[in-house]
Amino acid sequence: MSKHEEIIKYISSLEVGAKISVRSIANDQGVSDGTAYRAIKDAEGMGIVSTIPRVGTVRIEKVEKKNIESLSYAEVVNIVDGTLIGGKDGIHKRLNKFIMGAMQVNEAMKYIQPRSLLIVGNREDIQKLALEHECAVLITGGLTCSDTIKKLGDEKCLPIISTTYDSFTVASMINKAISESLIKKDIILVEDIMKTNPKYLNVNDSVEKLKEVIKKVKHQRYPVVDDQMNVVGIVTIKDLPNSGTGGDMTVGKLMSREPITVTAKTTVSYTAHIMGWEDIELSPVVDGKKLIGVVGRQDVIKALQYAARQPQVGETLEDLILKNFRYETKDNQMNFSGKIIPEMLDQLGTASWSSLNMLLSTIGIMTLRHKNNINITVDSIMTYFMKPVQMDSVIDIYAEIIDMGRNFSKVEITMYKKKELIAKAFLSAKMVR
Repeated sequence: MSKHEEIIKYISSLEVGAKISVRSIANDQGVSDGTAYRAIKDAEGMGIVSTIPRVGTVRIEKVEKKNIESLSYAEVVNIVDGTLIGGKDGIHKRLNKFIMGAMQVNEAMKYIQPRSLLIVGNREDIQKLALEHECAVLITGGLTCSDTIKKLGDEKCLPIISTTYDSFTVASMINKAISESLIKKDIILVEDIMKTNPKYLNVNDSVEKLKEVIKKVKHQRYPVVDDQMNVVGIVTIKDLPNSGTGGDMTVGKLMSREPITVTAKTTVSYTAHIMGWEDIELSPVVDGKKLIGVVGRQDVIKALQYAARQPQVGETLEDLILKNFRYETKDNQMNFSGKIIPEMLDQLGTASWSSLNMLLSTIGIMTLRHKNNINITVDSIMTYFMKPVQMDSVIDIYAEIIDMGRNFSKVEITMYKKKELIAKAFLSAKMVR
């Protein structure tokens, strides 16, 4: 284990709420300040520490992706550009609910709950009521509170945060942050659903070994690896030779070579497209080329069903645009038809070149992947815009593969409005094998 990994492990072992500094880590672990700084930054990227203005770096509870909509008080401080004026020992705690304190004290009692955050002005009576009922306070308008309230916050370990923004702006900022978190939550990766201890076969295993594994495990497909655990193929029950043959044959002679693989960070949505287009039931999950797991079609279907049931409220720009388009395929061509929506407009009221460019490039990539399941990276794209397009205009886009070589492919994409040429693009993509 390297020194860097040892420091990360040490930070992970600290109690939630413990303060961390570059100097303290360097002294405790006997390393330079630079090494300690890099380790703290990596720990922050892992979500186990958080840096809070005027407080410092604090060990926090790591949030699992499925619970990412839950915010901590420290994250709220950063979201609203706030100042912590009391209760700093509770800054690492997580909250479940936001409450607007625009009401009388007797009415506020109906809404104040433990592990909540009350958004209020300089209403000391409601501030005190909230703290007494285990609810933190966010004071808007650049206002502050009395020393009595600060002391109560310190005693209860409940943060008292002050921000210069008004209540409406604060609520909008928090809502946007939660929406972005829900978008991240919605993106399920292969690492969330893959089986990490898959049954596999070695390229030199015999056919008899394959039969034994099939009889014992009862799966129909198995990844095949070499001596370095690199994936080299897939073998299925259909590959078994007829009875009485293949006695000295190895799995390496039966397997299908160059299998379609995914990585742990591949999205489940993309994996579903691959499995659908290529009609495959199982895909090895690799790190580089090494086998680290497998994902099956049933796993993907269940994950997509789970995603559909999530209470997400956020949509990406691409979601907003593409959901208004339908498409059909014909040989080497894909035809898209849809409407220009307000989110695509520029300040002049016409469709912006950036949103149209996104449409054209996305359609070009989809056309290549639909023709042949290949991992590609865009090498270059050249776009010509002939005429502007207004909101609610119905446009038709045609994408056709004009060249598919061993390493590079080219796609021609044309956009029309009522048969009037609007834009043309040429996309060149490199195949990653």
